[in-house]
Amino acid sequence: MIMAGSIKKVKTTDIELKDRLVAINRVTKVTKGGRTFSFSAIVVVGNEDGIVGWGLGKASEVTTAIAKGVDAAKKNLVKIPVHKGTIPHEQIAKFGGARVFLKPATSGTGVKAGGAMRAVLESVGINDILAKSKGSSNPHNLVKATFNALLELRDARTVAEHRGVSLEKVFKG
Repeated sequence: MIMAGSIKKVKTTDIELKDRLVAINRVTKVTKGGRTFSFSAIVVVGNEDGIVGWGLGKASEVTTAIAKGVDAAKKNLVKIPVHKGTIPHEQIAKFGGARVFLKPATSGTGVKAGGAMRAVLESVGINDILAKSKGSSNPHNLVKATFNALLELRDARTVAEHRGVSLEKVFKG
Protein backbone atom coordinates (compact mmCIF):
# COMPACT_ATOMS: atom_id res chain seq x y z
CA MET A 1 0.00 0.00 0.00
CA ILE A 2 2.22 2.76 -1.23
CA MET A 3 0.56 6.15 -1.03
CA ALA A 4 0.75 8.07 -4.29
CA GLY A 5 2.15 11.24 -2.73
CA SER A 6 4.71 9.51 -0.51
CA ILE A 7 7.14 8.45 -3.26
CA LYS A 8 9.70 11.18 -3.76
CA LYS A 9 11.43 10.88 -7.14
CA VAL A 10 14.91 12.39 -7.24
CA LYS A 11 16.82 13.94 -10.15
CA THR A 12 20.38 12.69 -10.75
CA THR A 13 21.97 16.14 -11.05
CA ASP A 14 24.84 16.85 -8.61
CA ILE A 15 24.50 13.53 -6.77
CA GLU A 16 27.50 11.24 -6.40
CA LEU A 17 26.11 7.73 -6.72
CA LYS A 18 27.85 4.45 -5.93
CA ASP A 19 26.70 1.35 -7.79
CA ARG A 20 26.54 -2.19 -6.42
CA LEU A 21 26.09 -5.28 -8.52
CA VAL A 22 23.47 -7.56 -6.96
CA ALA A 23 23.35 -10.45 -9.44
CA ILE A 24 24.35 -11.50 -12.94
CA ASN A 25 22.39 -14.11 -14.85
CA ARG A 26 23.65 -15.87 -17.98
CA VAL A 27 20.90 -16.78 -20.41
CA THR A 28 21.45 -19.28 -23.22
CA LYS A 29 19.35 -19.30 -26.38
CA VAL A 30 19.79 -22.42 -28.51
CA THR A 31 19.20 -21.95 -32.22
CA LYS A 32 19.93 -23.93 -35.38
CA GLY A 33 23.31 -22.20 -35.65
CA GLY A 34 24.36 -22.97 -32.08
CA ARG A 35 24.14 -21.34 -28.67
CA THR A 36 23.79 -17.59 -28.10
CA PHE A 37 24.74 -16.29 -24.66
CA SER A 38 23.39 -13.09 -23.17
CA PHE A 39 23.62 -11.61 -19.69
CA SER A 40 21.24 -9.78 -17.40
CA ALA A 41 22.51 -7.77 -14.45
CA ILE A 42 20.53 -6.26 -11.57
CA VAL A 43 22.25 -3.18 -10.13
CA VAL A 44 21.51 -0.90 -7.16
CA VAL A 45 22.82 2.68 -7.03
CA GLY A 46 22.70 5.04 -4.07
CA ASN A 47 24.44 7.97 -2.42
CA GLU A 48 24.43 6.31 1.04
CA ASP A 49 22.37 9.23 2.36
CA GLY A 50 18.77 8.19 1.71
CA ILE A 51 18.68 8.17 -2.11
CA VAL A 52 18.58 4.83 -3.92
CA GLY A 53 17.44 3.23 -7.18
CA TRP A 54 17.63 -0.14 -8.94
CA GLY A 55 17.88 -1.18 -12.55
CA LEU A 56 18.04 -4.22 -14.79
CA GLY A 57 20.39 -4.33 -17.77
CA LYS A 58 20.49 -6.95 -20.50
CA ALA A 59 23.21 -7.31 -23.12
CA SER A 60 25.47 -9.81 -24.89
CA GLU A 61 28.44 -8.79 -22.70
CA VAL A 62 28.64 -8.55 -18.90
CA THR A 63 30.13 -5.04 -18.79
CA THR A 64 27.49 -3.67 -21.17
CA ALA A 65 24.71 -5.29 -19.13
CA ILE A 66 26.06 -3.71 -15.92
CA ALA A 67 26.34 -0.29 -17.60
CA LYS A 68 22.74 -0.55 -18.85
CA GLY A 69 21.63 -1.57 -15.36
CA VAL A 70 23.35 1.48 -13.82
CA ASP A 71 21.67 3.78 -16.38
CA ALA A 72 18.27 2.22 -15.63
CA ALA A 73 18.87 2.57 -11.87
CA LYS A 74 19.69 6.28 -12.21
CA LYS A 75 16.34 6.84 -13.93
CA ASN A 76 14.25 5.70 -10.95
CA LEU A 77 15.91 7.16 -7.86
CA VAL A 78 13.78 7.62 -4.75
CA LYS A 79 14.28 9.28 -1.35
CA ILE A 80 14.03 7.00 1.71
CA PRO A 81 13.66 8.31 5.29
CA VAL A 82 16.74 7.32 7.32
CA HIS A 83 16.72 8.20 11.02
CA LYS A 84 20.07 8.07 12.88
CA GLY A 85 21.45 5.35 10.59
CA THR A 86 18.39 3.10 10.82
CA ILE A 87 14.76 3.06 9.69
CA PRO A 88 11.94 4.84 11.56
CA HIS A 89 9.78 1.73 12.20
CA GLU A 90 9.31 -1.97 11.41
CA GLN A 91 8.10 -2.85 7.95
CA ILE A 92 6.96 -5.99 6.13
CA ALA A 93 6.64 -6.18 2.34
CA LYS A 94 6.48 -8.73 -0.44
CA PHE A 95 6.99 -9.00 -4.15
CA GLY A 96 6.20 -12.23 -5.96
CA GLY A 97 7.36 -15.07 -3.73
CA ALA A 98 9.85 -12.94 -1.79
CA ARG A 99 8.87 -11.57 1.63
CA VAL A 100 11.06 -9.22 3.64
CA PHE A 101 10.93 -8.02 7.23
CA LEU A 102 12.87 -4.89 8.25
CA LYS A 103 13.34 -3.87 11.88
CA PRO A 104 15.22 -0.83 13.24
CA ALA A 105 18.27 -1.59 15.36
CA THR A 106 20.34 0.30 17.92
CA SER A 107 23.58 2.01 17.02
CA GLY A 108 26.48 -0.42 16.57
CA THR A 109 24.35 -3.39 15.46
CA GLY A 110 25.39 -3.21 11.80
CA VAL A 111 23.50 -4.44 8.76
CA LYS A 112 22.16 -7.90 9.59
CA ALA A 113 20.82 -8.84 6.17
CA GLY A 114 21.60 -11.26 3.39
CA GLY A 115 22.85 -10.77 -0.19
CA ALA A 116 20.41 -8.76 -2.27
CA MET A 117 18.83 -7.00 0.72
CA ARG A 118 22.25 -5.99 2.07
CA ALA A 119 23.19 -4.27 -1.22
CA VAL A 120 19.99 -2.21 -1.19
CA LEU A 121 20.19 -1.28 2.50
CA GLU A 122 23.86 -0.27 2.34
CA SER A 123 23.23 1.81 -0.80
CA VAL A 124 20.48 3.71 1.05
CA GLY A 125 22.90 4.52 3.86
CA ILE A 126 21.36 2.40 6.59
CA ASN A 127 24.09 1.33 9.04
CA ASP A 128 22.04 -0.47 11.73
CA ILE A 129 19.14 -2.75 10.80
CA LEU A 130 17.81 -6.25 11.36
CA ALA A 131 16.39 -7.75 8.16
CA LYS A 132 14.97 -11.16 7.37
CA SER A 133 14.18 -12.64 3.99
CA LYS A 134 11.36 -15.17 3.96
CA GLY A 135 10.15 -17.15 0.99
CA SER A 136 11.90 -16.87 -2.35
CA SER A 137 15.62 -16.06 -2.50
CA ASN A 138 15.41 -14.82 -6.10
CA PRO A 139 17.55 -11.64 -6.12
CA HIS A 140 15.25 -9.80 -8.54
CA ASN A 141 12.21 -10.30 -6.33
CA LEU A 142 14.20 -9.63 -3.14
CA VAL A 143 15.40 -6.27 -4.44
CA LYS A 144 11.85 -5.31 -5.47
CA ALA A 145 10.38 -6.46 -2.13
CA THR A 146 13.04 -4.50 -0.22
CA PHE A 147 12.23 -1.40 -2.26
CA ASN A 148 8.51 -1.88 -1.54
CA ALA A 149 9.29 -2.02 2.19
CA LEU A 150 11.54 1.07 2.06
CA LEU A 151 8.99 3.05 0.04
CA GLU A 152 6.30 2.40 2.66
CA LEU A 153 8.44 3.89 5.45
CA ARG A 154 7.27 7.23 6.84
CA ASP A 155 9.15 9.50 9.21
CA ALA A 156 7.48 11.25 12.17
CA ARG A 157 7.21 14.60 10.37
CA THR A 158 5.30 13.03 7.45
CA VAL A 159 2.95 11.22 9.84
CA ALA A 160 2.28 14.47 11.75
CA GLU A 161 1.50 16.36 8.52
CA HIS A 162 -0.75 13.55 7.26
CA ARG A 163 -2.73 13.41 10.53
CA GLY A 164 -2.80 17.18 10.95
CA VAL A 165 -1.31 17.12 14.46
CA SER A 166 1.90 18.37 16.04
CA LEU A 167 5.14 16.37 16.02
CA GLU A 168 4.99 16.12 19.82
CA LYS A 169 1.51 14.55 19.71
CA VAL A 170 2.77 11.84 17.32
CA PHE A 171 5.40 10.74 19.87
CA LYS A 172 3.41 11.18 23.12
CA GLY A 173 -0.03 10.16 21.83
